[in-house]
Amino acid sequence: MLGAPRHDGDAAARAHHQEQDADAAAGPSSPRGLVLACAGLLQRGDVDGARRAAAEVLSTADPRGDAADRLAHHFARALARRADGNKAGGEGVAAPAGGAAPSSGPGAPSATAYLAYNQIAPFLRFAHLTANQAILDAAASGGARRLHIVDLDAAHGVQWPPLLQAIADRADPDLGPPEVRITGAGPDRDVLLRTGDRLRAFAGTLNLPFRFHPLLLPCTTQLAADPSTELELHPDETLAVNCVLFLHKLGSDGEIAAFLNWVKSMNPSVVTLAEREASIGSDCPEDLHRRVAAAMDYYSAVFDALEATAPPGSADRLAVEQEVLGQEINAVVAPGHAGRRARGFESWATAARAAGLSPRPLSAFAVSQARLLLRLHYPSEGFVAEEARGACFLGWQTRPLMSVSSWQ
Repeated sequence: MLGAPRHDGDAAARAHHQEQDADAAAGPSSPRGLVLACAGLLQRGDVDGARRAAAEVLSTADPRGDAADRLAHHFARALARRADGNKAGGEGVAAPAGGAAPSSGPGAPSATAYLAYNQIAPFLRFAHLTANQAILDAAASGGARRLHIVDLDAAHGVQWPPLLQAIADRADPDLGPPEVRITGAGPDRDVLLRTGDRLRAFAGTLNLPFRFHPLLLPCTTQLAADPSTELELHPDETLAVNCVLFLHKLGSDGEIAAFLNWVKSMNPSVVTLAEREASIGSDCPEDLHRRVAAAMDYYSAVFDALEATAPPGSADRLAVEQEVLGQEINAVVAPGHAGRRARGFESWATAARAAGLSPRPLSAFAVSQARLLLRLHYPSEGFVAEEARGACFLGWQTRPLMSVSSWQ
């Protein structure tokens, strides 16, 4: 089962054995073997050797080829960038096979790539749909006429139109819809302002009272470093704190604890957590070779899933892999990643409990909606949605890839 109980230490040990088995099966001259050899050379300080290994992968692994080739290409590109001191398109790197456009450099994905990711892969829609249902359930049980959502990574706001629509549809005809206020956090003021404008316009078509407040954070970890950031809170509102793909961006255990303690201090009705089910560097953050091996295992399932949902040669899939997944892979390989850890659900749940948060089990309807999403929009037999330990897990075949849980 996707969400079967496990201890993080046992999971890390099993993952290490799986990495060793995969490495042995791949062989030293395979694209995966060369990527791992490159990581090992970088780990030992042999920069020239690492650049040669990366160049060999980039000259043979087609970024428009099968999933294994595309995966190896992106990891080799990220390692080459690290070897070249994070200079985009560093010298000594061979041109990619097939004449493909170079992988994107550091920075946020474009709106086009982000929206394509939301369409061709279920990960964001699964997280948004399941978190939204938890927020709706909390608002209904609270009975308040005002709902305040603090979104810690508002990005383009694609999570919220379905929630606003659901709130308008459920409104009591005698009382009218409740007021919704979203505080959207992010590092780019212009993106936040455009997001607010779009959401206000959409809410207007629903006759839904709505306000959007941008919360500019030059760095998304700023709340962990300085959790004294003040928000406009009112006692007569239902407060929801939305953390979709946010916690993994924080650094040390201390930063995560400080952030969750800050969340707890606001006494929210619901806290939604959505994170990847990936133990990347959780047990060996300084070991680049093992970190890359674990990340390749995780992203191999993601690339296989994309191959099953997007047609060969899909421009959308290429954009998603270059700008969205490529950026995630860059972050895994980057020198500063050692302080950041991708973990599994049990680790996040332990941190939430330590901060004084209590589980708020997802409703059966939330889980059934997730399954319906997969059946209607992602009919490949490989995707699975399961409920376990009060959370909902999305997986590809037998590999869990994402979990969504709610807390209070």
